[in-house]
Amino acid sequence: MTERNERRIKLVKSPKIALEGAGVKISRVFGYNDVNIMDPFLLLDDFGSDNPAEFEKGFPWHPHRGIETITYMLDGKVRHRDSTGGSGVIEPGGIQWMTAGSGIIHEEMPVSDNSTLRGLQLWLNLPATQKMTTPKYRGYKSSDFPQIDEKNGSVIKVIAGKVRGVSGPIQDISTNPEYLDVRLSTSCQFTHVTPSDYTVFAYVLDGQGVFTSKNTEVIGKQSLVLFGDGEQVSVKSLESPLHFILISAKPLREPIAWQGPIVMNTQKELRTAFQEYRKGTFIKA
Repeated sequence: MTERNERRIKLVKSPKIALEGAGVKISRVFGYNDVNIMDPFLLLDDFGSDNPAEFEKGFPWHPHRGIETITYMLDGKVRHRDSTGGSGVIEPGGIQWMTAGSGIIHEEMPVSDNSTLRGLQLWLNLPATQKMTTPKYRGYKSSDFPQIDEKNGSVIKVIAGKVRGVSGPIQDISTNPEYLDVRLSTSCQFTHVTPSDYTVFAYVLDGQGVFTSKNTEVIGKQSLVLFGDGEQVSVKSLESPLHFILISAKPLREPIAWQGPIVMNTQKELRTAFQEYRKGTFIKA
């Protein structure tokens, strides 16, 4: 790939602290005000704390419609239950990929023995043709995801998408997302090809790095890096290891009507969803 096709940095952003659920401290990396530049991604929350009082009340029963939620646990455990009968415990390194579709009601509650908790929740929009699809729950353990161990000590965990012929287990998603967990050893270069018309971003979990070969801006922990147009990304760690996620997907370029946990295409659809929730007719399958 020629150097001129490398993606440059379009935006670097720090999260804002907020409370969600029953009072869980979260860092909102991006959300409602960023939909125009993050399409098809809607929201990314970095949640958890070393203080149980900031997360122990969890996320009690609440609805979703029209989206997919992807919960990735980094530390601690969360117990999940939903209206389809799906349930389980998301352990460190595990993922819950939930397609809310026509409607789902669920809860996510920290397991009581957690002294620390950290996870990421990403919202991925569904196209208009799939907003009312049958809800689906997929649960994965850390061991379900293949890893590529580099000679330099770096590790690439493939959650969705493909790296050097190695595919992640999460497939058949309409926006064709790629979700990589990348750990670079000290002073290591990582280059990865991405479809030219996709939205691509990185989020730094730990360490510092340079996210393009064309400048020397050092970007650190809890920073969002949104890439501009191009066909590849280039990341380099510095004097310490770097841990980040790299995510991409095909934009939908569709109208969005969004309120709380429900994302549709029109205000009429949104009103219908909340009316059905109040009437008890929200769940379709």
